[in-house]
Amino acid sequence: MPNEYVEPVGNRILVRKDESRGQTRGGIVLPSDAEIPTITGRVVEISAMVERDADFPVRKYDKVLYHPKRSIPVDLEADNRLFVVPIADVCAVFRRSTEPVGTGELEIAEESGEGGAAGTA
Repeated sequence: MPNEYVEPVGNRILVRKDESRGQTRGGIVLPSDAEIPTITGRVVEISAMVERDADFPVRKYDKVLYHPKRSIPVDLEADNRLFVVPIADVCAVFRRSTEPVGTGELEIAEESGEGGAAGTA
């Protein structure tokens, strides 16, 4: 049986939503009924349209912050953490830099798509 996969079309990407946290960064354990909305995830697939568009420096495996309101859940896996997200709802892409914060200008991915922030793969 062939493997199933999702290929987004138009100006969309496929994101695997990060796990919800049961504890704050400071170490406070949250009660099970408390819910912190998770709006970050890893890009799993990119539509051909987004891949060609130099205005959106999003690549496969990038960690992104996105607005979840128009995200469409994909019922392909048991844990149901896949979402098709319009590229316009991506608010930020997380990048790593070799410079400490505050010592220089922020590195922005080149529009040509040839590079990006140092330390990304």
